[in-house]
Order: sequence, then structure tokens, then C-alpha cells
Amino acid sequence: MADTVVPDPASLSYEEARDELIQVVSRLEQGGATLEESLQLWERGESLAARCEEWLLGARQRLEAARKNAGDGSVGGDA
Repeated sequence: MADTVVPDPASLSYEEARDELIQVVSRLEQGGATLEESLQLWERGESLAARCEEWLLGARQRLEAARKNAGDGSVGGDA
């Protein structure tokens, strides 16, 4: 992992971050990495998990806003 360029988690879609997180967890579970590699994988995993959480929080906020608007009758009128 030290020799490869990895994208900034902030630039990843939810699906990209989730898929990479799955790979990171798998590599950690397999073992065999040096302590330094394991630490780098852990840190990357933490960043990816935080990015996924950002996406999920944003989605939750959008759903809540849509529900409020639907309850107010201001979205989806009888066009």
C-alpha cells in the first residue's frame, strides 16, 4: 500500500469508499502484513468508514427533508 497512490476519501462516492473499506478489512483479517502496513491499512479503513458515515448522514438528512416537505404538501402537488 505504501507504493500506490490512493484517492482522498473525500473524493470517493459511497460505493467506492464502501468497496475499498471491504478490501481493507479483508486484508487486515488475512494477516501477514507488517506492523507498519497494518497501521496504514487501519488508518485508511478509519478514513473510509468516516466517509461512508458522511454519505449516510447526508442521505438521512435528505430523506428527512423530503418527508417534511411531503408532509407540508409543498412537494408533489397535484400537477
